[in-house]
Amino acid sequence: MQFDAAVIESIGEKKAPGSEVAGKANVLVFPDLNAGNIGYKIAQRWGGAEAVGPMVQGLSKPYFDLSRGCSVDDIANTAAIAALMS
Repeated sequence: MQFDAAVIESIGEKKAPGSEVAGKANVLVFPDLNAGNIGYKIAQRWGGAEAVGPMVQGLSKPYFDLSRGCSVDDIANTAAIAALMS
């Protein structure tokens, strides 16, 4: 689903009629680490969102790739999620 349809209900109704999540998405999935990083930085820097991640899925143990620009709060939030996943 395209981003606008995922987060704006009126657009979601047009682009994805009948979808239960159109316009109400609270999780965004990206095809690779580069795309995810772009979305993550936009949400964090422009949108003022509290972004946690990126989280790399599919491994036997939790793996997080912290940014060199992350804050102490980012590290604490990521560590808490990693502990819950372990």
